[in-house]
Amino acid sequence: MDLEDIMLNEDQFDSLDKHTQWGIDFLERYAKFVKERIEIEQNYAKQLRNLVKKYCPKRSSKDEEPRFTSCIAFFNILNELNDYAGQREVVAEEMAHRVFGELMRYAHDLKTERKMHLQEGRKAQQYLDMCWKQMDNSKKKFERECREAEKAQQSYERLDNDTNATKADVEKAKQQLNLRTHMADENKNEYAAQLQNFNGEQHKHFYVVIPQIYKQLQEMDERRTIKLSECYRGFADSERKVIPIISKCLEGMILAAKSVDERRDSQMVVDSFKSGFEPPGDFPFEDYSQHIYRTISDGTISASKQDSGKVDAKSTVGKAKGKLWLFGKKPKGPALEDFSHLPPEQRRKKLQQRIDELNRELQKESDQKDALNKMKDVYEKNPQMGDPGSLQPKLAETMNNIDRLRMEIHKNEAWLSEVEGKTGGRGDRRHSSDINHLVTQGRESPEGSYTDDANQEVRGPPQQHSHHSEFDDEFEDDDPLPAIGHCKAIYPFDGHNEGTLAMKEGEVLYIIEEDKGDGWTRARRQNGEEGYVPTSYIDVTLEKNSKVSGYCQLSTFV
Repeated sequence: MDLEDIMLNEDQFDSLDKHTQWGIDFLERYAKFVKERIEIEQNYAKQLRNLVKKYCPKRSSKDEEPRFTSCIAFFNILNELNDYAGQREVVAEEMAHRVFGELMRYAHDLKTERKMHLQEGRKAQQYLDMCWKQMDNSKKKFERECREAEKAQQSYERLDNDTNATKADVEKAKQQLNLRTHMADENKNEYAAQLQNFNGEQHKHFYVVIPQIYKQLQEMDERRTIKLSECYRGFADSERKVIPIISKCLEGMILAAKSVDERRDSQMVVDSFKSGFEPPGDFPFEDYSQHIYRTISDGTISASKQDSGKVDAKSTVGKAKGKLWLFGKKPKGPALEDFSHLPPEQRRKKLQQRIDELNRELQKESDQKDALNKMKDVYEKNPQMGDPGSLQPKLAETMNNIDRLRMEIHKNEAWLSEVEGKTGGRGDRRHSSDINHLVTQGRESPEGSYTDDANQEVRGPPQQHSHHSEFDDEFEDDDPLPAIGHCKAIYPFDGHNEGTLAMKEGEVLYIIEEDKGDGWTRARRQNGEEGYVPTSYIDVTLEKNSKVSGYCQLSTFV
């Protein structure tokens, strides 16, 4: 027996009202459950990201973690964990859109539909009640008229049998009887019509209208159940979709763990603390037994020899002790510009690092000079775009910076040649190609606090902070500059000069460096090609957050 049969057999309209309301309440309760689950996922992802941010190294930090494989593996794990947190956010977004949002929209539509069906049912019941009242009123009126007709009949018969009654009274009673009989017949016909109408409406109500309303309520309730089933499935699918990506994150963590190389880390420690000094020589034997065999005949001459021998011994010991600072506590002193206060190997590394830094700065200044010359040519060809003379101060400043950087590079190369000459005298000289290779590999060797601590680096003196700060961020410039926006070419540009980037009209490029007042903007294609383009030739759109996210920028450590 389906829902329609129940409705036909029993008056359960109020029960259906309560049941459909319970169905909507249950739907909203499940929606509340999904909402709380979404909040849990969002909070979990937020806490994971905060954890990653807390333990990820800061690019601006001057005490960076050593670049050991174990450290790099940990940073890779943090990166994978950050991706894992992103997948939890994806789960929350999917649940919010596919489950919670859909449930709230459907609950609103369901309430509207339920209200409409219930109103239709109540209207049908009210109409049937109205038909019944009309029929009942006509019935009561017909009954009343029949009683009046009976009374008139009795009154007529009594007067007609009464010999004392006048003919006028009898005639009046007869007319009254006829009138009441006629009215009773009319009310009878009215009652019959109303009864027939009510029976028809009642049959229509119970066999057509109400079954149709109940059927609509049944379909509505079944659709609600189906929607719940779909949301249950969507609730699970939201998380099942990200399982492959989460598995990749976990596999990445396992690969990071397998990448730890203890021998490589040990070699990095050796390279970091390697001083380049030769081990101290043997101590000479000092014979203190000579005074036992002294004779009187030796006189002052022997004594003077003996005294001189003691002086030599002390001086020898002093010299020998002077070499012990290589492995003991080095005398304190100020950090020197040529790093002569450092051991030879560490000095060579520092000098090479400074030369690389200066070369990068020189390249930047050269690129800026080329850009200024290009802009000057554009201004000379198109005076309406700007005054070429306004670029002269900037060009002069750039040339001065180039000369200064070249002098610095020459000076540091001379010091580096001095260090390499000394190490080469001991059979440890390296060719320039080998040095460059070691410098490149030095990016993977631990620097920072390991080479600057007087108690850790072969007991050398504490290095001055001003010299150390020049090399703290030595590898940051090796990373590609992050895109801070994008631009669209308004006009085509040839870009024949060195350092410039050709572009076509309508081409979209990434902005990696803003116009610093010289009329040129540094841009990058999607294939990685970089160069300067005229600012007046492009339509620039900068992003609101142009800084690269600080989460696990591991390129700094590799």
